[in-house]
Amino acid sequence: MIYVVATTRVKPECREAFIAGAKECVAATRQEQGCISYENHTSIHDPNLFVVVERWASREDLNAHGRSPHMKTWRALSAPLKESPTEIEIISGATVEKF
Repeated sequence: MIYVVATTRVKPECREAFIAGAKECVAATRQEQGCISYENHTSIHDPNLFVVVERWASREDLNAHGRSPHMKTWRALSAPLKESPTEIEIISGATVEKF
């Protein structure tokens, strides 16, 4: 099983647009092959900090997710809404990759 934790800080004035777009992305992702869970959370300490926690059956499924049309659309839509690039950790067994 593969776990992913993605953390994004959005511009305060873009928060609602980010939430709306994220809902669409989450719904589409949950339909993908190998997606065990995909949840978007807001920090309890910072309303502009979002954390996505994902579980995938395999690395191949995660890689396919990254190439999916809705993720390409989401990346283009969300890029101008962010204060900084998304930080991503991919956890598989004892290995943690950070991007």
